[in-house]
Amino acid sequence: MKFNIVIIGAGEVGFNLAKSLSKEEHDITVIDIDPNKCQKVTNNIDARVIEGDGCSQRIIQQVEMTQVDYLISLTKIDEVNLVASKMGKEMGAKKVICRLRNTEYGKKTIIDPAQFGINHIVFPEKTARDEIKKIITQPSSFDIETFKDDKITLIGILLDASSPLIGRTMENVEISNPYIPHKLSIVCRGDSSFIPHKQTKYSINDIIYFAVPSNYTEQVQLMAGKSSFKVKNIMIMGGGKVGRLVAASLQDDYNVKLLEKDTEKAELISDRLENTLVLTDDGLDIDFLESENIENLDCFIALADNEQINIMSSLLMKHYGVKQVIVHINSTSFFKVVRRIGIDAVISKNTSAVNKVLKIIRSDEDKLSVSRFDEINIESVELTVKDDSDFLIKNLSIKDLPEEICLAAILRKNKIIIPIRTTELKIDDELLFFTKSEDIYKAEQLF
Repeated sequence: MKFNIVIIGAGEVGFNLAKSLSKEEHDITVIDIDPNKCQKVTNNIDARVIEGDGCSQRIIQQVEMTQVDYLISLTKIDEVNLVASKMGKEMGAKKVICRLRNTEYGKKTIIDPAQFGINHIVFPEKTARDEIKKIITQPSSFDIETFKDDKITLIGILLDASSPLIGRTMENVEISNPYIPHKLSIVCRGDSSFIPHKQTKYSINDIIYFAVPSNYTEQVQLMAGKSSFKVKNIMIMGGGKVGRLVAASLQDDYNVKLLEKDTEKAELISDRLENTLVLTDDGLDIDFLESENIENLDCFIALADNEQINIMSSLLMKHYGVKQVIVHINSTSFFKVVRRIGIDAVISKNTSAVNKVLKIIRSDEDKLSVSRFDEINIESVELTVKDDSDFLIKNLSIKDLPEEICLAAILRKNKIIIPIRTTELKIDDELLFFTKSEDIYKAEQLF
């Protein structure tokens, strides 16, 4: 289905969202007040570009809003996004998606999103916080995603030379570990990602993604050669929005220190976070870090506004032997590089925001639950087996599924099944697939 989409704000989030949507041949209009950002969109994306204030009635009237399927407000200023959302809805936009930084705006006691015509709110900082918390609970993993009310986990692991999986095939590992239900769903090798098949061999520096019942994550990590450990002592660098949200969510369960180089800001944070030790430093002072016994840290989380400082401090922490290092970056252009230089986990609030918006749009478009993982160029698809599906009518089996799609897990009457070639599908089974965006239709046609 082709949508008419208006994006207000051509920053990192707006630009990358427009770039992804343009590949799907939607009609895209981008509005931004910055001429340089407008020029960047013009040079790189097939989209109509309007230079101007996204909450100006004069600018908004240049768009036939009654023909707009989605108005997406993505500037860095909440108030601009709220006003633009309200104007767009009142002028006829069918659905409105709004990015907000202040999480209090999501509470109806303060601002009711419905009053502004907003159908969906995206909180990038809140989403980043939730991702970090998931990774901390599985510290040997590179990436964590959950599905079906957290019953299924997609766990990403970076294979080093010591992994017992190296050189073995997917089929061999499955046969050798019959009591660890798992499905190798995605392999990232070099700059490419692909859906593996039974003869795919594990290689050094592969980032591999297993779909597992959520209570089997530790066993899968051990199978891949990653020792399990519990996180207790955490240091967060950066007292920005994400840093404060992460510290607030962790301080009651872990020993948390937060580094903030701005003395005045550090004092304010200290007053608000009673169980967090707030220190004034930038995270690159080796003498200071040694005085804080960083060798005893279990986890370091780099959340400063400057992503170069985040990367440098993370490498420094790895040098000192910190068990788990998580780095936040803003620019998606750095994403693949940072994933390859020894950092345990990489997150981006901007990527999270783009993925959240795409999931909303794709789910409406295909009437499927679709999530995009832009950083690895793979999508998840959730659908249900119906009695009139071609798969059942043609009496097909799992071994007949195209190699381009991976059936990773089945939810059947609240029970998780990791399928093998002899598993039979039944009516009302809820299926989780992984595939490239261009191959989603193959799963949709079958079910």
